[in-house]
Amino acid sequence: MTKRKVSNPLALAVLALLAERPMHPYEMSSTLRERAKEESIKLNYGSLYSVVESLRRHGLIDVRETIREGRRPERTVYAITENGRFELVDWMSELLSVPVKEYTQFEAALTLIPVINPDDVQRLLETRLIRLDAEIATVGGVMDEMARRGMPYLWAIEADYVRALRRAEREFVRDLAEKIRNGTLEGVDLWRRAHEGGELPSEEDWMRASEHLRRVK
Repeated sequence: MTKRKVSNPLALAVLALLAERPMHPYEMSSTLRERAKEESIKLNYGSLYSVVESLRRHGLIDVRETIREGRRPERTVYAITENGRFELVDWMSELLSVPVKEYTQFEAALTLIPVINPDDVQRLLETRLIRLDAEIATVGGVMDEMARRGMPYLWAIEADYVRALRRAEREFVRDLAEKIRNGTLEGVDLWRRAHEGGELPSEEDWMRASEHLRRVK
């Protein structure tokens, strides 16, 4: 991936907004919230100001004007520069075309899963399934409501992506929980005995157990 002068996803959202029209930071924030973009891009007002200043410092946006509305404080309106437009298109092109390694919390939990008793893991995964089903239903309801209001699918495309990810995760979690329950998960017997004995096996123990299973099969 290209090393960006400003790499925060919020910066990408700011560039996209300013590609539409000049805005001041408060308008950027309210527009992102109105469009529910905080569901996909972490947003808080303090970090937005820092991102805007960083983009300005690197010549990707510039000050268009300073305005005052009634008794409100002055607000600085920003506009995207030509360099900013190039950065926006280049950055978006890379994100859409190049898969990257993303470190998710669930993946971190899976790689450390032997520290929890397998029966407890099974119950926790079944709880996760309930929550995944609820999330999938919620996203589906939002998409149905948007369609009912005549909003184009393009406006909900990130929600559909999230739903697809959750559906795939649900199938994985359901399969893993079932394999633990019925004892067909490779290594589950060693995993269970380790917790019954009160001492987790080393990586070498796991490797020897796996090699033994392969010879038996």
